[in-house]
Amino acid sequence: MKLFGPLYDRTLGWARHRHAPAYLTLLSFFEAIIFPVMPEVMLAPMCVGQPKRGFWFATLSLAGSMAGAVVGYALGHYAFEAIKPLFAALGMLDAIESGIRIVQAKMAESPWAVFTFLVLGGFMPIPMKVFTWASGIVGVPMLQYMLSMLIGRGKRVFLLAAVIRIGGPRAEAALRRYIEPVGWIATVLLLALVAWLVWKARQGV
Repeated sequence: MKLFGPLYDRTLGWARHRHAPAYLTLLSFFEAIIFPVMPEVMLAPMCVGQPKRGFWFATLSLAGSMAGAVVGYALGHYAFEAIKPLFAALGMLDAIESGIRIVQAKMAESPWAVFTFLVLGGFMPIPMKVFTWASGIVGVPMLQYMLSMLIGRGKRVFLLAAVIRIGGPRAEAALRRYIEPVGWIATVLLLALVAWLVWKARQGV
């Protein structure tokens, strides 16, 4: 069953819309708070369509993510208990509570241990909101938190833009050719990572 190929083609069409940069910034903002779709899904085809503007698109995505990180932290710190039923209804509560337990364990070591964990977490295909809410709930110091969000998300979006810029038409052809297996592999890895985080958190209980 082909799923990711048609989705990629549709996203590529959206990415060429004249308001695509604004959509990307908004997607990055809301993804850091609650939206389930990662901004790379839109950033990649935008970079493919206009590779010379790839770093500008990455900057917009990072700016949106950083603004969303501030809001997500604040909501986690002040409103988590009130919004818990919403996360439960969306099926996100287990992942966020697992993130909370892991961040709490790192905070017991030191704020810079949390910083290292959050930076490394930027490499994982885990929605940013898990880290933003967990950090706000636990009360990670703002210096370490904002630096980790900047580095963790920045390296992902700029690396993606750089790969497509250097690869040029070959990157577009390769992405289109292998989008189906890559999509399914990424899905399996994401599910495995979430299962591992839940298992590790329960081991510490």
